[in-house]
Parts: sequence; C-alpha cells; structure tokens
Amino acid sequence: VYVFLVVYSPKPRARTENEKFYRNAKSKEPQLLPNLSDKPTVNLSVVVPAFDEKERLPVMLDETVTYLEERRNSQKSFTYEILVVDDGSRDNTAEVALEFAKDNKNADIRVLKLEANRGKGGAVTQGMLSSAGELLLMVDADGATKFSDLDLLEKRLKEVLKDDLAIAIGSRSHLVKTDAVVKRSFIRNFLMRGFHTTLLLLGISGIADTQCGFKLFTRAAARRIFPNMHVERWIFDIEILLLAQMIGCPIVEVQVNWHEIDGSKVSLVKDPIWMGIDLLIIRLNYLLGSWRIKKLKSE
Repeated sequence: VYVFLVVYSPKPRARTENEKFYRNAKSKEPQLLPNLSDKPTVNLSVVVPAFDEKERLPVMLDETVTYLEERRNSQKSFTYEILVVDDGSRDNTAEVALEFAKDNKNADIRVLKLEANRGKGGAVTQGMLSSAGELLLMVDADGATKFSDLDLLEKRLKEVLKDDLAIAIGSRSHLVKTDAVVKRSFIRNFLMRGFHTTLLLLGISGIADTQCGFKLFTRAAARRIFPNMHVERWIFDIEILLLAQMIGCPIVEVQVNWHEIDGSKVSLVKDPIWMGIDLLIIRLNYLLGSWRIKKLKSE
C-alpha cells in the first residue's frame, strides 16, 4: 500500500513566478493575484477552469456577465470578479477571454494562465486560492448550468450556514429519468452508475451528485479546503466534499437547470481508470493519515 501511494499519489507543483499574476483588459501590465487568506474585497468570485475552450467560453461568459451586471444594476453595492483559469490550453483560450473582457469593460474579468496543464481540479484550486470574494463559485466553461441558478444556491447556503462555513452544490440528480440523461450514450450512463457504486463502497455517501461543476463556497469554507487539496484531475470534487465533511462544514444540494453541451474533455477510455485510482488514493491517504488538514494561522 505504501509503495502504491508513493508512486500514484498526486504531487501538485508549485506555482511559477508568472502564475502569481493575472491579466485583464484594463491594464497593460500583469497584476499580482490576491490571496485566499486575505480579507475579501468583492462580494462574489466566479472561478472558471478552462482548457481549450475558445469556442464555448464566450457563450458562457456572455450569460454570466449578463446576469451579474443585471444584479449589480439592481443591487448597487454588489461587486464581483470573474477569474478565468486557462489550464495550459493548446488553443488561444486566454486571448479569447481577454478579447471578451475588452468588449465588456464594465465586467471585472481576470485571466490566470497556467504554464502547463494541471487538470480541472488543479485549475479550480489555483483559481480559488487567488480569489477575493466573500462567496466563491466554481462553474464550468461549457455553460451547461443555467447561471441564474446561483440565486438558489445562495439562498440555501445562507440557510445551512454554521460558523461561517457552508457549501451549496448544484445537483442534476433530478434529471436522471429525463432526456438529458436517458439519451446519453450507454457507456456514459454505465460509467456514471459504476462511479456512484464505487463511492458507496469507499464510504462516501449522502450526496446524490458529486460531480456537477456548479459549487458555491463561503470564504471561510474555501480557506479551510483549497489549501489542503491534492487531487488535480477530474475526481477532485470528491476530495473537496470529503474535506468539507472532515471539518464539519454543512453541505447542501440544490437542484439546478442543466443540459449537456457537446465538446466534453472527458476520455471514456482513460479517465474512468484514473478516477478509480484517484478515489482509492484519496480514501487511503486520509484513512492512513498521510494527508492531514493544515490548521489556519488563527487556529
């Protein structure tokens, strides 16, 4: 077991000097990213992991900015930032995001360009660690979830808040018998059921949909979770939720509007294998005490 964990446990690389800065449309020079340990300076941070998303990202950003600007117009004190984390894309995702920002100067859109691909979990973690919001939302670049459902997540988040800790996660569990899921390929549905069976066998239960890319965190919850993250591939959601349970953070599922978008980056051959390995790695490392939750300085 020890050899297995040494060989296969993820070892996230440190940030390069360039990855400590973001670009936006308002400044010619890169700007230093904020730190999750700092006090918040905006109400909401929206973290968007993006890998080769030059086609889908503008559509998602358009819906997102439309909603957020309407909210700012109706709530004058509301402030936000959107942090697009370009996860070592092979296309011009970062440039597309910056062009969108230039066309939408009222929106605070920032681009963090990672020099090498980490995986979706790594991109989300780096974005969260560099966010300035009181609330932090991770959302997929494909626009599969209706962004205005953020209202539902916020409402439920406030209802379960405990010691400033809470996570509200979007859920597609109510769509299992709808065309959105039924018409998916047999192999996708087979893998989905196998994945949830594996979760139960590993003792991770109580959450119907762990993988929906629409999750809202209080800043206190994000500060306790993301500095402790290890997994950077697809299964990172499980480590997030496991850490949340370990620190006693309330988790609430919220049904959201979702539809499948073409262009998924998931490999139906390789990724299920890595998901299974990562699940086992997560469970063993925390069970054996190899991974432990770091205490905050204030603790």
